[in-house]
Amino acid sequence: MSETEKITINLGLVDLGQVDLLVQEGFYSNRTDFIRTAIRNQLSTHAEVVRQTVARKTLVLGLEHYTRRDLEAVREAGETLEIKVLGLASIDDDVGPELALATIDSIVVLGALRASPAVKSALSGRIRSS
Repeated sequence: MSETEKITINLGLVDLGQVDLLVQEGFYSNRTDFIRTAIRNQLSTHAEVVRQTVARKTLVLGLEHYTRRDLEAVREAGETLEIKVLGLASIDDDVGPELALATIDSIVVLGALRASPAVKSALSGRIRSS
């Protein structure tokens, strides 16, 4: 499982030219290096806000992985889950739509959700991006 997610951004030509100039002058190895550095700098600048928001919204920070065994245990206990993740939430491919619907009340993911297309489709009305 990859620890990165591909994104696409649109930049104005002047901004892109400036990025290319910094790459050409050796400040960054490539455009991606520049963008990652810029993002990390902004995240560092806002780290306290992120920390406070994660605590306030009771988000799991990082990776939250659900196996079929996990969800079967939740079902056997007569409980359901409210999944809240800042990072990556993943549901094993052997989890079927019926088990997911029986055990997951809601999913809030700021980042990425990895699950089979069938599970994502079944839970589509319960998935929120913020």
